[in-house]
Amino acid sequence: MQNNRYKIVLLRHGESVWNKENRFTGWTDVELSELGIEEAKIAGQTLKKEGFVFDLVFTSVLKRAIETTEIVLRKMAMLQRTDLCEIVCAWQLNERHYGALQGLNKTEMAQKYGEKQVHIWRRSYDVRPPELNAADFEKQNKLKIFENTPKDKLPKTESLADCYVRAVGYWNSEIAPAIKAGNKILVSAHGNSLRAIVKYLDNIGDDEISNLNIPTGAPLVYELAENLKPIKHYYLGDQNEIAAQIEKVKNQGKLK
Repeated sequence: MQNNRYKIVLLRHGESVWNKENRFTGWTDVELSELGIEEAKIAGQTLKKEGFVFDLVFTSVLKRAIETTEIVLRKMAMLQRTDLCEIVCAWQLNERHYGALQGLNKTEMAQKYGEKQVHIWRRSYDVRPPELNAADFEKQNKLKIFENTPKDKLPKTESLADCYVRAVGYWNSEIAPAIKAGNKILVSAHGNSLRAIVKYLDNIGDDEISNLNIPTGAPLVYELAENLKPIKHYYLGDQNEIAAQIEKVKNQGKLK
């Protein structure tokens, strides 16, 4: 902390193989694409160039976020420095659960149900997609990566409002105290869990949040006052490229 300010970094994982294929991903545990690996490398290089170091990284239990975290820290020459940087994996930072839409192509869903409906599923605050069926829900709940997730917290589907409850709850219970304790923090998570945190930090309205799109692999820096209210925020990296990436995210689910 300098001049009564805290500085943290939020990072959406690099492009996943299902991002590349324009599929709803949610809690499905897919890996990074080749581009996603490169995005994570560039993010790590950028953070190192800008002089960032981290004491503590909060990430989800999903491999695309964990892989991004490891690549970033490796590029920052911090991955093996466990005496300096601790990684905490938390299910509360998982992506929003897209229910029965998981694995389906967004453009194909727009052709079937219309762009408006797909936009509502993707970006509305309180509308949940259709639930997983019983067989898929049971299969999900047996996965090893969710063994430490409370059984009553395993979702069949989620709205952003549901994601907000768990992600912001975790921010307040775990991340905020760690920031106030003076730790240098990276939150390496997902588009919607980060949208929930940004909504909370910037006090974005339920209707306005639909316009917020977070690009993959672009470090988002928040400078916070002593009470953890934002002073300013900004992306690191090529601003034209970041703008193009935001537009790319925005256009997912539209008819080609």
